[in-house]
Amino acid sequence: MTHLNQTWNLDAIFPGGSASEAFSAFFETLENETQAFYDTLQSSTAPKSLDHADNWLENLYTYENLAQRLVEASAFTSCLRAQNMQDKHADILSNSVQSLFARFKSCETLLDTQIAAIPEATWEALLKTDTLKDIQFSLNEKRRKAQEQLPVEQEQLVNALSVDGYHAWGDLYDVIVGEMTIPFNHPEKGEQELSVGQLANALTSSDRSIRQQAFNVWENVWKDQAALASSALNHLAGFRLSVYKQRGWDDVLKEPLDYNRMTRKTLETMWQTIESYKPHVVKYLRRKAELLGLEKLDWHDVEAPIAKEEKAVAYEEAAEFIIKNFSQFNPAMGTFAKKALENRWVEAEDRSGKRPGGFCTSFPLTKESRIFMTYSGSPSNVSTLAHELGHAYHQHVMNDIPYLNQDYAMNVAETASTFAELIVSDAAIKSSENKEGQLSLLEDKLQRAVAFFMNIHARFLFETRFYEERKKGLVSVDRLNNLMLEAQKEAFCDELSSYHPAFWESKLHFYITDVPFYNFPYTFGYMFSTGIYARALEEGPAFAEKYDALLRDTGAMTVEELALKHLGSNLEQDTFWKDACEQIVQDIDLFLKLTEK
Repeated sequence: MTHLNQTWNLDAIFPGGSASEAFSAFFETLENETQAFYDTLQSSTAPKSLDHADNWLENLYTYENLAQRLVEASAFTSCLRAQNMQDKHADILSNSVQSLFARFKSCETLLDTQIAAIPEATWEALLKTDTLKDIQFSLNEKRRKAQEQLPVEQEQLVNALSVDGYHAWGDLYDVIVGEMTIPFNHPEKGEQELSVGQLANALTSSDRSIRQQAFNVWENVWKDQAALASSALNHLAGFRLSVYKQRGWDDVLKEPLDYNRMTRKTLETMWQTIESYKPHVVKYLRRKAELLGLEKLDWHDVEAPIAKEEKAVAYEEAAEFIIKNFSQFNPAMGTFAKKALENRWVEAEDRSGKRPGGFCTSFPLTKESRIFMTYSGSPSNVSTLAHELGHAYHQHVMNDIPYLNQDYAMNVAETASTFAELIVSDAAIKSSENKEGQLSLLEDKLQRAVAFFMNIHARFLFETRFYEERKKGLVSVDRLNNLMLEAQKEAFCDELSSYHPAFWESKLHFYITDVPFYNFPYTFGYMFSTGIYARALEEGPAFAEKYDALLRDTGAMTVEELALKHLGSNLEQDTFWKDACEQIVQDIDLFLKLTEK
């Protein structure tokens, strides 16, 4: 493949970066129209009959239009902040967008209150009209949720206070990370000044001494931030819990389960099935320790490659491999990936100053996506690139359906991304020219099983217990460390010789305010996609069309309805989850066979 530029093109969205005049004009208009919409909603009322609904329906159309434009603005400022965490003007723009989101949220509260007030007979008649029949699910969901909210004035107050309260505590994490420059003495490269993201890459080095050194530096650096991090986490959770209490919600999982459109029974069945299969993963961990010459793995060994030296994969080579294997599953998927890579939808350059981690964000007006990551050539980087392209493809197949039906939750969003990873990782394993290469790639794949079965489970256990303790008051740094240590030991079946009690400080996911409990949806997506992948292997190329149809329905169904319609599976029973686990067991068995002495 010809040379690919590893920096993304944001000028195609709004030229000029954080100083963009086009964005300023776009945002000013959006602010004015959002305020006008708020004024309109305050003077309008819910229709009492179908004959009086025409004017009110204009409010629904305006809501949809403003929502798309706000997401466009938010995606742009998120990209600006991620590419350069020293861009202070991008921080200001992001805060302005956050404030406007709060105003829009107040508009949404007013609209939803009106939706909830429409008489049942009128509501049923409205849903049968040509205008609304295709978005019945989304509208019924809004109606149900509105009936569980506080009175409209109180919800508006919550929205207003959240900007400098709730969301501000989440933003503090970004400030902490953005200000961190970490001295690191690399045995080969000498003294370096690394960003958090660059140091994170060193934690997976094939050289154990580098991993150990990086982990020690990581622990010490974050220990210095413990007071700030605990303050942010405690107050973020406190705000959330206070709102829950006012709404009469005692269960901290109510909001995340509602958001992810899944039942508690489905969540419990998934975790119970995973627990029953963890002994297989323990066998893998023990064999990996043996291969590394250790009695037990330390925390920083879990994601380490077993190969002494990994061959770096050039960015163009990774891109070509992904396109080829996406195409073999579904030509449309390969064509899409090629377009995204060649048109600079991906920010992959390995440089300082970038935010750690990876993400995909979509621009609903432009109908494009942007992918953010730091590419250093590891097999894990190739998987991440495939993962984020999977997200982008998911949005791509939904671009032509009503916007309200495009609002899919995190758990099914992670399904498309993980499915894309599986396509690429399996293809890499099969195409490997020697046993060592095959083993290295298989092990990289199994690291993800450990992440979703154990690491994510530890996060879920920690956060569930932290929120229960936070109901009684502030949770100290020492107690947070203990809660994390207990959760990690339980989730990893106490199979490691050392753990990472300060993990809660450094992990972005605990500080995200847009989505509560940013943990179990990852495991759901991994397991759901693994089950879908098993079906794809069974049915062959014909499954591609079914897969696209499933993705298109992700914003208009519960996950239980989605699985029943497209897979004929009941997610509240363990059969589907066991089938997915068996796919992982096959990989573990192959790994154990390849590493027999």
